[in-house]
Amino acid sequence: MNVPLLQTNDLHVEIGGKTVCQSLNIAINAGQRWGLLGINGVGKTTLLHTLAGLRAPMQGKIKLRDKPLDELPRRHIAQHIGLLLQDDNDAFPGTVLETVLTGRHPWLGQWQWEGEKDRALALAALSDVGLDGFEQRQVNTLSGGERRRLALAALFAQDPQLFMLDEPTNHLDPRHQIGLLDLLEQRVAETTNGRASLMILHDINLATRFCDHLMLLFGEGETLSGPAGEVLNIDNLTRLYGHPVIALEGPKGAVFLPG
Repeated sequence: MNVPLLQTNDLHVEIGGKTVCQSLNIAINAGQRWGLLGINGVGKTTLLHTLAGLRAPMQGKIKLRDKPLDELPRRHIAQHIGLLLQDDNDAFPGTVLETVLTGRHPWLGQWQWEGEKDRALALAALSDVGLDGFEQRQVNTLSGGERRRLALAALFAQDPQLFMLDEPTNHLDPRHQIGLLDLLEQRVAETTNGRASLMILHDINLATRFCDHLMLLFGEGETLSGPAGEVLNIDNLTRLYGHPVIALEGPKGAVFLPG
């Protein structure tokens, strides 16, 4: 029997007196691509941070590879979970190469410097996101889209089993949105490494295209999770966003638009 990469048992999450989810039971398995949808302020980022171990739930358990997340060392968690934050804040100046190499830090021992393998993985990640040749650029000279691609490159260099991404398409034009989500899909599809992904998205149609499972946050703790084909429909989306949604047939299946 395959053990889920991440699973929750009766998870209850709150922030500021607001219930994000209650009695949430999900299992994210290798090869799956999950999307997290909901209106602004419903608690998507709070839930993602809780699942990544950055904050404690009010009740319930989160398990990473069947081990309680709150009992694992942070270094071990960082080797298995890679988190892309919603915003990219650079506290210190640095080059593009130095920044992407931070993704290798969970794999280094105390006082250990990056080696040739780490550098090769970093350079490959930069090439994947179209930033080869940028290695010596200062990060503060990059555009918003370039900085977002750099953050994704650092995540790819980290090479976790579970990618957690908070609005990964922020600041990206359509070509880079599709290209980078294609890259993420390919990494998850590499079955020898047993990877999965969970990402917050605001574009329903990117979710239909790149996610095979979805979690909807309706507010006041109500959630709905399951295969995308069962969860994504006009009624659920209209209730989720509090606005009428219509569906049109597109070249890759249904396309959802505001009514």
